[in-house]
Amino acid sequence: MRNSVRLIGYIGNELKFMEFTGGSKKAQCTLATTTSYKSASGELVRETQWHNIIAWGSLAENMKKLISKGSQILVEGSITYRNYKDAAGVERYITEIKADNFLMLDKSKASESIQDSGKKELAGAPLDF
Repeated sequence: MRNSVRLIGYIGNELKFMEFTGGSKKAQCTLATTTSYKSASGELVRETQWHNIIAWGSLAENMKKLISKGSQILVEGSITYRNYKDAAGVERYITEIKADNFLMLDKSKASESIQDSGKKELAGAPLDF
């Protein structure tokens, strides 16, 4: 079985872009996804989940060019888990979505990316639905 995830949501912060000594590039952001349902009392309940998104290489560069806080995107990738020690020596655990590709869903940004690239594809590899 393949570790695969697709999320549609809104970017919750300004993208953090890093370029490392060896030339590697990394982009990080958070993505909010919201689900709604009616409670037993008939009240509409909305629940938001926050996802940590990371991208590498040319995908990170494309995200840097196109994504800003509030952008609506579809992201496809895999779930990764890692741990690290913070400055105080406390072990922390983090779950991230390692992006394989993404698609801008904002109409204004999507049309900008088509005009800028001169192509019909948007921000990454085309997605098969």
